[in-house]
Order: sequence, then C-alpha cells, then structure tokens
Amino acid sequence: MADRTTQPAQDERTFQLPALSFDSGPISPLSSPSLVHRPGYQRITSHEVSPPEEHKQSAGRRPTVDSVRAEGLAISNLPLHREHSMTGSDLDNRSDETIRIPADSVTSPMMGRVDDYDSFGGNDDELKHARTMSFASSLHQPFLAVPDTERLTPRSPASTMGSHEPLMYDSSFACKSKRNVARGRRYWFSIVILVLSIYSTIFSAIWLVVAAHKPRYGELINTTSGRLSPINASILFAAIAKSIELSFVTVFVAFLGQVLSRRAFAVKSSGISIAEMSARSWVMQPGTMITNFGNVRFAGRSILGILSLAATAVAIFYTTASDTLDAPKLKLGPVEERTLYGRVSSPFANATYIANNCQTPVSSMDRENSPESCIEIEHAGQAFHSFMQYMGVWASNIDSGKVSADLKKRPLPVGMLYDNTTVQGSWISVSDMPAVSQKYGRIVNNVTMAMPHSGVFAAAMEPLNQIMQPQDFDGLGQFHIGASVPSPTVNVLCVEVKKAELAPLVYTEWPAAAMKPFNVSTWPREYDLPRYPDWLEPASKGDSVNFTNYAPRNVTPIDDIFGFGKNYDRRPPIFAKFPTPYNTILNTTNQYVDTLYVLATGATGDHTLCSISASLTTNCSTLYNASISGGSMTSRCEDPNDPLQYSKSYPNATNGQRSKDWVTTAFHWAYGVNLNGGISDGNDSIARLLTQLISTTPALNASLPSFAEALAVLSGCSLLISSIGTPFVHFWNYTKAADLSENPQLQQFPATLRFQDYASGGDQPWQNVFFIILVLAFLLNFLCLAYFGTKRGLVTDFVEPQNLFALAINSPPSRQLAGSCGGGPEDEQLRSKWHIGMDHDHFYIAGKSSRVEPTHASPAGYSEFTCEDSPFTRSYSELSRKRRSIL
Repeated sequence: MADRTTQPAQDERTFQLPALSFDSGPISPLSSPSLVHRPGYQRITSHEVSPPEEHKQSAGRRPTVDSVRAEGLAISNLPLHREHSMTGSDLDNRSDETIRIPADSVTSPMMGRVDDYDSFGGNDDELKHARTMSFASSLHQPFLAVPDTERLTPRSPASTMGSHEPLMYDSSFACKSKRNVARGRRYWFSIVILVLSIYSTIFSAIWLVVAAHKPRYGELINTTSGRLSPINASILFAAIAKSIELSFVTVFVAFLGQVLSRRAFAVKSSGISIAEMSARSWVMQPGTMITNFGNVRFAGRSILGILSLAATAVAIFYTTASDTLDAPKLKLGPVEERTLYGRVSSPFANATYIANNCQTPVSSMDRENSPESCIEIEHAGQAFHSFMQYMGVWASNIDSGKVSADLKKRPLPVGMLYDNTTVQGSWISVSDMPAVSQKYGRIVNNVTMAMPHSGVFAAAMEPLNQIMQPQDFDGLGQFHIGASVPSPTVNVLCVEVKKAELAPLVYTEWPAAAMKPFNVSTWPREYDLPRYPDWLEPASKGDSVNFTNYAPRNVTPIDDIFGFGKNYDRRPPIFAKFPTPYNTILNTTNQYVDTLYVLATGATGDHTLCSISASLTTNCSTLYNASISGGSMTSRCEDPNDPLQYSKSYPNATNGQRSKDWVTTAFHWAYGVNLNGGISDGNDSIARLLTQLISTTPALNASLPSFAEALAVLSGCSLLISSIGTPFVHFWNYTKAADLSENPQLQQFPATLRFQDYASGGDQPWQNVFFIILVLAFLLNFLCLAYFGTKRGLVTDFVEPQNLFALAINSPPSRQLAGSCGGGPEDEQLRSKWHIGMDHDHFYIAGKSSRVEPTHASPAGYSEFTCEDSPFTRSYSELSRKRRSIL
C-alpha cells in the first residue's frame, strides 16, 4: 500500500469544490492551503519533513511515557521532536531512559499533556503504526511545542482529513484576550440590561395588577367619545405585552448567561454542563426542548433548570395570558348601586300631556280633535299588537300542552314601547276565583296586572347618568337597570249578572225610556240622567229636586262586589242598553269617576259586567335591559328577595289608590279598540273574540285565557303610555300650576346598574389559570432585577454562541467529548462539567481536572507586565474565588 505520508513538500494541485458528493480523488476538501487552521496548531509531515540539526542528534532516542492520562490537548501517542515542561526545561536533554510524567501533573493548555508510550511495549512497528493512524480516529493526539527561540519546522500545508501527522503548536501565536471578561456597571451593555430589567419588572407587575384588579375603562374606550377606539386599545395592549415578553426574554437570557459564566469561573463550583448551557435555547427557541430532549432530561431538575423551564413557559404563553386577562374586551360588569335621574314632565296618566305628545301631521288642521284622534289610534295600534302577541303565546302553549289554571303559571302580559322595546308585565294580587265565586254566589273573576315604569327608558338615556349606550361600542354594548320605582297596574273585575239585577243601571230599562227612547246619536248628551253629586232620579217629572228625601232607585245586588253606590261614595255606571250577543258597550255617562265599566253579552245571552281601574303599586320594581337589537322591560313584583321593591324604599307609601286621571285616558283606549261598538250592534271582531273568553265556570279554564285577563292585556298599552315622563315616586310633588311639559325637572330614584363596557379580565373561570404565567413573569423579572442590582457589573456571557465558539476554538481538545465531533454530544457528555480557566491572559474551557491556574511567566508575544499585574488575572482570580451559588 502506498504511503500517503510521502507527499511532496509543496503540493501544487489546485483545490476544487466538489459538486453534490465528494470526489474520489486523493485531495480532501479541507486540505486547501487557503483554509484557516485552528490558531496555534498545524500539521507537520513526520516522514518527509526533515527536522533541524538539533533534532537529528536525538533521532536515535525515543522517549516513552507511561502515564496515559492526557486531558485537554491529549492526542495519540506519538514521539515528540522537542518537549517542554511548564517551567520551560528541555525534556530532550534527559537520558535515554523512559520519560515518565505524573498522572496528576498539570500542563499548560497551550502545550497539553503527553500520552503514555509504554503501551507500545518498545515495539517500533507499533510505534510506526501509531504515527500513521488517522487524526479522525483519535481526538487525543498530542501537539508538539517548539520553544519560542526556535523557528517553526518547515512543512507543506496538508489536509486535516485523512492526515496522519500530529498537531504541532505554534508557540509564536499568543492567544491573549483583548478585553477583560469583567465589565463594570457603567458599561453600556450593563446599563441596557439593567434598564430592560427594570422596565420588564415594573410593567410585568402592572400587568399582573391589571389582570387581578380587572379595571373597567368606561368612557376611555369606545367608538364615539372615548380617547381610544377599541381597535387602537387592542393594538396598544398587545404592543405593551409584546414589549414585556421581549424584554423578559432578553433579561432572563442575560441572567442565565451570567449565572453559568460565573459558575464556570468559580473554582469551588461544580462547573457547567452542555445541558445547562442549552437552557438558553429553551427560552429563545422552545421547540428545542423537544428536538433535544436529552438536555432537558439532564438539566431540567436543577434549580437553574427549573427556572429556565418556568421562563420558557412565560416566553410561550405570556402574550396569550395578556390577551386573556389584560387586553380590554366587552364584559358585563358587577351590579352597582346607583342613584339615577330622570325627567318629570307630567303626573301619571295625564290625558292632555299624552295627547299633545302624540305625533300627527294634521295637528294644525284639526287642533281640537286631532290630539284625541291620534292618541286613540296609538292606543289601538299598540293594544292590538300586544294582544295578538299574547294570544299567540296562548296558542303555542295549547299546542304544546303547557296549560295551567294557576294564574302565576299562565302566559304573562306583554306590550311594546317605542317599537324597539318589548315589555313584560306581571300578574299580582292573585285571588282565589273559586272561593270568591262561592262567597258571592256567582262567577267572579278578579285579576290585577302590573307593568313596568316607562320613565326608566328615558332615564337610561339621560346624559347625567353617564350610562354607555350600545352604539358607543359598535352596537355590541348592553346594560341592565333595576329601578326602585312604583309600577302602574290595572285591575279588571268581571262579574256574572242577570238582566234583572242590572236593570237599574240600564237606561232602556227605566220608565223614562218610554217617554224618550234611546238614540245612539244623541246619547248621553240629550238625556236627563243623574249627574254628580246626585245619586237618585226625581220621583216624578216637574218635582223639585230633593234627592235626599227619596229612596235610591239604582241599588243592585252587585254593589258590594264592585264597591259602588252611596254606601261606598262611588257612582255606579249607567249603560244605554243591554248589548246583543258578542258585543260590548261602555258607560259614558259618569263624570269624576275612577273606574271604567264594560258590559258584555256572551253567546248564551248571559251578561258580564267588568270594571277596569288603574293605580300605582309599591310591590314591584322595574327592570330594563338594552342592547343594539332593542331592549326589554319587565316588572318584578311581590318578590320578598327584591331589594329594589318600591315599598322598601318608601315603606309608608299608599298602595293601589285608583287614578281618576287614568279613566280619561282609558276612554281613549276603549274607543280606540272599539269596546263601545255594541251600542250600535257593531258586532266588532274584537268584541266577538273577547266575549268568547267569558268564563262559564267559577274557575279559570286551563286552555283559554279569561275575559278579565284579555281585557287587562288589551289595556296594558295605556299603562305604558300613561307613565311616560311621570314621577318616579307614588305622589305628585309639584304644584298644579307648574308647567313641566316644556321644562322637565330632574328627579332621582334608587337603582342598580350593570353595564357592558371594555374591561380587563377573563371571560371564563378556567382562564384564571393564566395568572400563573403572569405571576411567574413578575417573580422571574424581580429575581433577575435583584441579581443584576447586586452585581457590580457583568462578565462575558460565554453561553452566547459567538463567545462560546471563540472560547472553544482556542481551547485544547478533550477526551470527555470523544466521538462527538460528528453527531454532537450525547448521554453523559451532556452533563459532564466544564470550567473556564486562564493561562497567560488566555481564557480556555476544559474539564475540571484539566483546569490550569494562571501562571506568572510572560512568554513571548504577551504584554510586558506580569500576570500578577494583569487586570485579566485580577478579574479571573476574583471570579474564581467566588463561593458556590445556590443557582
């Protein structure tokens, strides 16, 4: 086999870069003279390069060494041209006896240790074979030092791949550090890291407090009048969170590098491992924890490893945690007790105020009658709309079988306000229909319906209350108001009567009807009827009017049920005639009354008399919910757990006092829905439907609404209209002369408010798990700030790739990493410990047993001051004497 070591001194072949694979030619791509060899080390050709004369004299001698313990620059066992000890003595001047180097001796990293030659047993063939072994087969070939007074041995550049020549140290190359490893606090990098640490700590603390406190931003963030739009606020919070994340990663990586670098310098420390140095990449590239799991397995159980894993979690999830717990988002806030204000323009059920505020384009054309016409049409439209909704719910319940004879479980009354707010009332003061019917010996159906106070709607829009509206948040906002205000109610009492029992109250049944028959066109203007304060009609025509001397003529068996008559100081109704089947009529003769009466005739000809009255109840509160799609208003009544019930705000308030003003409004409603159509036998559809609901048994029909329920729902719109602009108390506390229609006055009322605006905090309970990330971020930032604050400066971060590469390339090879040059370190190599040493102002990394203490000699090429005077030596000595840290 040809000896590849016998190459010409100067190889003239030109190096060419191979294509996709290496050429089969004899020249390695790394054998080009243009490639830069490792500083301080070079190949020599042991067979063809002639040694200097002084080496020829000792050619016959072959020193042997029996201690194979080379660490650092320990390479294969080869003869030395000249060997020098750490003290500079020439080992070649010794006798031919075997040279033995103690196993525990320490040599310079620039020279290394030599291997034991006794393993060859003095066999020249084995020695020759050792000389021709490939460098790739052994990472522990010795390098040869030539004294500083001698020139380098001439040689031709040779390949480092497949070469059999040993490494030779170029002693003229002095790897002296240009900069000190220690830098003070005034160094710019130290200042930058400290500033970033302060910023990250302060803002991570603020972010943690924001997430815990969950502040609401109210008018600060909205689309109409806020200082920040929702989009800009989201961008701002995301930018701050990202800056905290980036500064945290920067600071923690610097902290990690400082801890490991200082530990590597400290003599009494355990040193650092490759696995621990990889923790830097966990934080910056979390995916490496999966691809290089061995590093996590070896380093993740230490204190520094646990901190690095926590920092990795922060780096991964901090932005997500901020978006979840800190970024502003639309949320419903807690229920707040507030004092709200509303405008008061009129007493409850003021017909004049209601009529004047009815919108019609013909008001100037018919100033006398257009207001009444307008309000009757408005009542009719809302009444029929609400009534059909109510009947639709009944139809659905009947089809689904959800029927009940219990009034509380039957469909609730409904209504509509301003065409965008649905209203839901309540059944209150429920009576026992069978018991009451049995008491009076006839069918008696008494229901009371409460509706919410309409004035709360306007109060929600009052600027003084500063309630954010849905449109302030691009239509996504909403709010909920609970108002402690009285609620308008309507009571409907329907009683079955016989024709003879009701005859004293029907004009056509009076003797006077024979003298002046009933005429619908002139009724009741041209008829001689008892007027207030009269109760009785004259005994005969022409007599002087002295009603106190005559017995009452209009006393009926139902006076006690309805509570009218002289004994109750309430005038009874007077009807023009009995309506025909499927028709209803109204009493239109009474003045200064507090009740509207309706007389209806069913399919069998039986008659039913109903009284309808309105009042304000103190046993309810009003709830109003608003969103961009509309609002909903409900009444919450007779709930002992309701703190907003009006009776709790005004315990002495009068409950259920009938409103005389409402009767005027009620007539407009009744005429609007044509409840008086029976006076001319109109056979109206609404009358037919209502009369079909007349109860025929002394109990509620589970499958049908009763006549009283239907009338209550039909009249509900009048309660809503009558309470617009009215007081939020049960009394009128303004003078009669005061005209508030043009100058409404503010009135306050107790309320609760829950509104949706932009706020920090999570939406779901499970999202609180991200608090762990925010807490870890703050704690780790505080730890880093405390660490940097207690240090007098920084040291070179040898965990950074560029610094570690420069340190490693200028360090001797190590047996601890044998076999890792191709596939990288693995298994035990990942946790083998390393220290940073220094010799003649040269820093290097080596295993702990190969560490060299700084010497005091100054070889050629170094500064004129000794190592004792070198600031590098002082810094290194100070760092190496540090006690072992908990980290």
